[in-house]
Amino acid sequence: MFGMRLAGWSLVNPLAQLSFAFLPAVGALVARRVNGEGFGDAGLALRLREQWRSYLAAWMCPLLLAFATIGLAAALGVTGVRLSALDGLVPGLPGWAGVAVLMAVVPLLTPVYWGEEFGWTSYLRPRLYPDRLGRSILATGLIWAAWHYPLAFLGYIEFPDPLLGLALWTCSFLFQETLLAFLYLRSGTIWTASLAHAGNNMVLALVVGTVLENSDATTLTWLPILPLAALSALVLLAHRRLNSPTRHNHSAG
Repeated sequence: MFGMRLAGWSLVNPLAQLSFAFLPAVGALVARRVNGEGFGDAGLALRLREQWRSYLAAWMCPLLLAFATIGLAAALGVTGVRLSALDGLVPGLPGWAGVAVLMAVVPLLTPVYWGEEFGWTSYLRPRLYPDRLGRSILATGLIWAAWHYPLAFLGYIEFPDPLLGLALWTCSFLFQETLLAFLYLRSGTIWTASLAHAGNNMVLALVVGTVLENSDATTLTWLPILPLAALSALVLLAHRRLNSPTRHNHSAG
């Protein structure tokens, strides 16, 4: 990242982002080869037919989270909530059409976000605390967050208070990793997590940032955390219920 900055590349430049987005995947590929682990547990199969519901959830959730965040901002009286700003999301198109274009673009950009998900969610997380799901998600989320920290000092995101901003950003990554991990576990394919990751960046972040046009990076970080946390709690609760001893006993009976 620092080398790109020295070379005159801004990290707002998509080409600069693309070059390091695949580094986690490269690391995972090398580790699998060196350790002779193979790719049987990599989740590379699409599984579209049997897991279409997981794909639909991965595609739609970022949009639902975006509008939940906007509704929360309006309820809390956050200044600068302006839905009409979506009319400028895609030049020449009304707001609803601009959002539809973003939603259509998300699947096309999914391979870009595969680079991180193949490294973090598919390879790293299952190998951190293999028998402790919560700990593995926490550890992976913290590593994923720390990997992004340099971006806060290289022009990608600018927090008025860097320490507070990084703390909030870390919370955001933890909740996102919770949802991405469960998508992967439920579907058995890393492509659902990659699709959701693309939606988080291309829909959740862009739509919220456009509607809350006068908000700083700190506000644009902490507001989405609340619906992310709520959805993560629901997912964890559902997972616990599905895997409770009582349910397993009933199933066995």
